[in-house]
Amino acid sequence: MSATHSLHLPGHSRIHRAPAETKIVAAVVAVSAVVATPREMFWPFFVYALLVLVVWRVAEIPLRWIAPRLLIELPFVVLAVLLPFAEGGPRTDFLGMSLSNQGLVAAWGILVKGTLGVAVSLTLAATTSVRDLPGGLTRLRVPGLIVTIVVLMLRYVDVLVGEAMRMKVARVSRGDDPRTFRQAGATARGAGALFLRAYERGERVHVAMLSRGFTGATPDYGSPIATTRSWLGAMVPAVGAVLVCLLAWWLR
Repeated sequence: MSATHSLHLPGHSRIHRAPAETKIVAAVVAVSAVVATPREMFWPFFVYALLVLVVWRVAEIPLRWIAPRLLIELPFVVLAVLLPFAEGGPRTDFLGMSLSNQGLVAAWGILVKGTLGVAVSLTLAATTSVRDLPGGLTRLRVPGLIVTIVVLMLRYVDVLVGEAMRMKVARVSRGDDPRTFRQAGATARGAGALFLRAYERGERVHVAMLSRGFTGATPDYGSPIATTRSWLGAMVPAVGAVLVCLLAWWLR
């Protein structure tokens, strides 16, 4: 399965059928509410997690499908684990370790906000196909150049992954073992070759697009257009997240 398509889970739920622009706006609003929530408070993030679980239930997204894809945030988890040891200020002893109180709060904020942000993004990707994305962005008045860049970026992730896999198979078939440290130089040269091949292919694709009448606007493939009812339905979880954020600041 391709890298891009592996983030999309085909389905027939109400969320899958919702217009792309409503899901994009709802995701941005929900993530903004999560980020704006005071990290010192705990209960709002549990409410956010409950909202995400409800959306997954309605969208028929199984936990076994989304859990492995949450691992993309591992670098942030490593940063969060190190913060309690690196920060200064008052400290707390736990299991023989001296941990910074400020670092613990910062680690909690990074971990919970990052996890919720990734969960919302994966939900959007799982319920919105790449084919529907250009129409949604265009109807949101996103500049055509940015829409084209986003669409081509998503498309060429697949191309780059496929090219890298073919180069890896070619190396292994010639007796190379890319897992060993002594092959670091060959791996670096392979990355450089991959960049050059991707750049050359991009030039050829651009010329082919211009020869076929490309004017800079990404075509809409007939994705559904948002109605008042669809906007109201899509914004319910996002509005709930905003209300939770406002209540958290009021109770702070």
